[in-house]
Amino acid sequence: MRAWRLEAPGGALELQDVAQPSAGPGAVLVRVEASPLLAYLGDYVSGRLTTYRPPPGPFTPGTSAVGTVEAVGQGVLTLRPGRRVLTTPYVVAAETAPEPPEALVALTAEPGSEGLLELWADGTLAEYAVAPAATVTAVPSGLDAVPSASLAAVSRLVVPYGALLRGRLAAGETVVVHGATGAFGSAGVLVALAMGAARVVAAGRNREVLDRLGTLDRVRAVPMTGDVAADAAALREAAGGVVDLALDSAGRASSADGVLAALAALRRGGRLVLSGSMTVPLPLDYAGLLRGGKEVLGSFMHPPDAPARLLQLVAAGLLDLAAVPVETRPLADLPAAMARAAEPGAPLVVVEPLRA
Repeated sequence: MRAWRLEAPGGALELQDVAQPSAGPGAVLVRVEASPLLAYLGDYVSGRLTTYRPPPGPFTPGTSAVGTVEAVGQGVLTLRPGRRVLTTPYVVAAETAPEPPEALVALTAEPGSEGLLELWADGTLAEYAVAPAATVTAVPSGLDAVPSASLAAVSRLVVPYGALLRGRLAAGETVVVHGATGAFGSAGVLVALAMGAARVVAAGRNREVLDRLGTLDRVRAVPMTGDVAADAAALREAAGGVVDLALDSAGRASSADGVLAALAALRRGGRLVLSGSMTVPLPLDYAGLLRGGKEVLGSFMHPPDAPARLLQLVAAGLLDLAAVPVETRPLADLPAAMARAAEPGAPLVVVEPLRA
């Protein structure tokens, strides 16, 4: 089979003919039809993301896929060959330790979880991929007509879905999504609507994306200026005066101003969920948090059943995947596809390994 092999971040990336893998115990072999790209995959491959801890030795990158089960390993009880599935990268060791090892397949692991990443070093930028069964979700039969490239958008939507679950979003609440013009932020806007938010305030800097989001029902777009007080006031005004929950999805932010504005906009007892990243410290007003009874919550990835629950929202017609722009490329075009995915406001770029 054909697979992209990365020597190491910053090393050679080559499309090679390799042996088709087999499904070991607890694993599923998937025939890959669509593999969505992270917007920052090019930076990862080039070695510019120095805080990431990649798998050792040459490996196949790629974190998610939509495809068909080719074979299952010992101990896999509910998935069968021929079943259409979605794979996601977040894997947690099935152990009862207080903090079991966790990793993102073919991407990174925290210190102490390197052994888990070694087990699942190879990803989805190949014609076939092996995934831990716990990360493989059966696609409901009601979605049979949805193209695999469109279903691949679930891999982007599931991260903000996990963050909104972490923030205890309830139907009828008002949500601010900071970083809404980025990949995960724009996905967060769509998911918040699907979960029943009465109003979503999309906050960001890319005017073109803000204009597009602002056309959605129950969405108000706010361009951020960097002035914390002014931005907080604008967010509250767009929310109708009350902000119940704020989600920060901005990636590699070089300033804390946007997060602080979202925090300041919250009502008393409101919740701020951090699911993006920042290259500078986040200064918090101890007394302000105390007096306002506000919560600041971290969210990394999602509960194990989140992909299945998200697919149910799609099947019920509550979440329209057509709202996520998608652009497809063949497997051989990976370098150009990574460059496209990194462009500001780019669509979700999906690689189709079986496409000529």
